[in-house]
Amino acid sequence: MTTNLSTSIQNASRREFVKAGAGLTLAMYLPSGLAAKINSGTPTALLAPNAFVRIGTDSSVTVIVKHLEMGQGVYTGLPTLVAEELDAAWAQVRVEGAPADAQRYNNLLFGPMQGTGGSTAMANSFMQLRQAGASARAMLVTAAAQRWKVAPESITVKQGIVSHAASGRKARFGELVEAAAQLPVPQDVKLKAPQDFAYIGKHVPRTDNKAKINGSAIYTQDIHLPGMLTAVVIHPPRFGAKPKSFDAARAKAISGVVDVVQIPTGVAVLGKDFWSAKKGRDALSVTWDETDAFRLGTAEITGQYRKLLDTPGVTVKKVGAADTALDAAQTKLSADFSVPYLAHAAMEPMNCVMRLDADGCEVWNGEQFQSIDQPNLAAVLGLKPEQIKLNMLYAGGSFGRRANTHSDYLVETAHIAKAIAAPGKPAVVKLVWTREDDTRAGFYRPQFMHRISAGLDAQGNLVAWQQRIVGQSIIAGTAFEPAMVKDGIDHASVEGVSNLPYAVANLDVDLHSPKLGVPVLWWRSVGSTHSAFAIESFIDELAHAAKQDPAAFRRRLLAAHPRHLGVLDLVLKNSGWDKPLAPGKAGEKRGRGLAVHESFHSYVANVAEVTVKPDGSFKVDRVVCAVDCGIAINPSVIRAQMEGGIGFGLSAALHSEITLREGQVEQSNFTDYPVLRINEMPHIEVHIVPSTEAPTGVGEPGTPVVAPAVANALFAATGQRLRQLPFRLGAA
Repeated sequence: MTTNLSTSIQNASRREFVKAGAGLTLAMYLPSGLAAKINSGTPTALLAPNAFVRIGTDSSVTVIVKHLEMGQGVYTGLPTLVAEELDAAWAQVRVEGAPADAQRYNNLLFGPMQGTGGSTAMANSFMQLRQAGASARAMLVTAAAQRWKVAPESITVKQGIVSHAASGRKARFGELVEAAAQLPVPQDVKLKAPQDFAYIGKHVPRTDNKAKINGSAIYTQDIHLPGMLTAVVIHPPRFGAKPKSFDAARAKAISGVVDVVQIPTGVAVLGKDFWSAKKGRDALSVTWDETDAFRLGTAEITGQYRKLLDTPGVTVKKVGAADTALDAAQTKLSADFSVPYLAHAAMEPMNCVMRLDADGCEVWNGEQFQSIDQPNLAAVLGLKPEQIKLNMLYAGGSFGRRANTHSDYLVETAHIAKAIAAPGKPAVVKLVWTREDDTRAGFYRPQFMHRISAGLDAQGNLVAWQQRIVGQSIIAGTAFEPAMVKDGIDHASVEGVSNLPYAVANLDVDLHSPKLGVPVLWWRSVGSTHSAFAIESFIDELAHAAKQDPAAFRRRLLAAHPRHLGVLDLVLKNSGWDKPLAPGKAGEKRGRGLAVHESFHSYVANVAEVTVKPDGSFKVDRVVCAVDCGIAINPSVIRAQMEGGIGFGLSAALHSEITLREGQVEQSNFTDYPVLRINEMPHIEVHIVPSTEAPTGVGEPGTPVVAPAVANALFAATGQRLRQLPFRLGAA
């Protein structure tokens, strides 16, 4: 649904929940005039005991969610925690995105910073939101006890009804909120025991399903403000280049084009609508200053990386004497693994709506990184951070892209708004990146190479492990460098390796972080996306060299890691690992492969089954997944995230790569940057380990495990080891 904000924006001051037909949707931070037209019955008296819970006189329970909903389910999982301790009926629950306010809405695992990422939403909010719900419940109970003149302990709450069994009195939340609002907020509340959970661990419908199905969910592209111009930017063909000059005559001759302005990242064409602006951009002539442009291609970068694999890097971890143990080993193995640059390719490309006037700046977008974006925008616009109002809408995916340390597309919008600003008149701009912009203008998962050498003794025991890693740092040169880069080591580059779970007495890991002009960023599951592929593929090679079952080989080396073993045993049990794989048709070869990995404190194991046809093509038929993410808040969301993560990982394993030629990105759209198609999606089974551990995230950990599982399955089917992504079966 496209929302036309025809009412005056000047008096906009508040955000309101909107009821749209049978479904619930959010008019996220929209002007009050519009919200009032849609819903004039918004309750006026509220119980607001904390930053996260609002209870209205109509008994609605609005949960303020501090994390971006980009498909991972936080608008369901986090309200579940409040509803659980509040004993609300799920139908009462509404959701609203939090404003930018790090004092109230900081990510507790990020410190004093507000943002979404690293599969931290559930982990950092679990106790916080349960306590928020329990505090509100206690105030409602106290208000009822005082009204009915009974002991609070004699009152029960269930499905949004406060009851006193002995007297038969009952009240809805809305009947108690005014009295409850006069009470002090309790500082110490008792939380439920797990055996009393009504919602946690059970299926509840997603709060965003109906709005996303009926089209009423509000995304950035749905925002239309009075006087708004749509902007598209022509970016330089090579990273590091800058606009030298441009001829706007042909562009301005296009009907609907309003202006053409130069900004640091290129030249922006502004039009009355997207199509006019795009046609204007197509007609624009730009001369680029490529003095500082990056000019290397993928072949040259790979050549540099191979040379670095032959030289020692910065020591990441050293235990025992790996050199000596490797020399003395009965069996020695060594292999190189390579993964390419990858685009995030979120379904919704980068976009942003911005309104700039004398009082400040207001932004509407899928806002993921508030504590970074606010000061970055303020610096460009010459404002104070508190003058930047960020409205967090739904995002059509991110996979790390919207959590940009440079706030690139937001800053780009700010430069455009600043360039067209005129005294007494607000500058209102919607920046739209096309798929081609999103693919070619950065940012990317870095290209990485790994070299692993290991040794086995005469009994097949692992006695030495050496691993060298080469790839760009995603943290160097950003505001996070002081905290996340220590002694020249970017932790994100060595995730999964620096904490290698396999028991080996002699371990040596080092790292090269070459500085290149290709803009890089975290990508779903960050360092684990390349380290898991290398490690789990190589562990399989070692198991076969030791003439041992790959599962048994892993189990022995993981004896000190019970949660790894938990997912390993569960996936083996449900995949039928101990039974022969059903044969394929005549001429077909079938194989089964295993991988297990921990990322972001969640543990995932996959068993993949593949069929290889006589012509060398293959299909991933089935993936059995086991996950341990602590207490399972909503099993349906967990399964969906594992399925989505597996599909995302298969895109990288089977198809996707960003390549460069003379510094220019060769891909542009899904025609040449393919992702997994629905007919390629395997049958997926997800099994959740029962757990009483604190909950951890599921948005990212499902991604890195499937590529090595498929690689190992292809080896089982063909005898060929594939050590480069995407897979090219039959290639040397």
